[in-house]
Amino acid sequence: MKAFILTPRGAQDVNDIWNYIADDNIEAADRILDALHNAMIKLAKNPGIGHWREDLTDKGHRFFLVYSYLIVYRYETKPLQIIRVLHAGRDVQSILRPSPDEK
Repeated sequence: MKAFILTPRGAQDVNDIWNYIADDNIEAADRILDALHNAMIKLAKNPGIGHWREDLTDKGHRFFLVYSYLIVYRYETKPLQIIRVLHAGRDVQSILRPSPDEK
């Protein structure tokens, strides 16, 4: 069984991050990707180490910072479910807000 799974949107986030960084520096993009992957493995083993942001989501979601990227995950799922990987400078609250058809 996998230690964690990426939602389709989370997987797209990781691909977008790599592509964006790789436009300037492929080695740096690979380092960031490795750091994110290692953090996801670490979170799967210890899901409580992330923090909860009451201003951003409900208690079922946690955040873990890797460089400038927030790994957003559901910490009580087995395997751990990574829902998004977002640059911390973005409007995370708006991005994570459910769309009207998801409510």
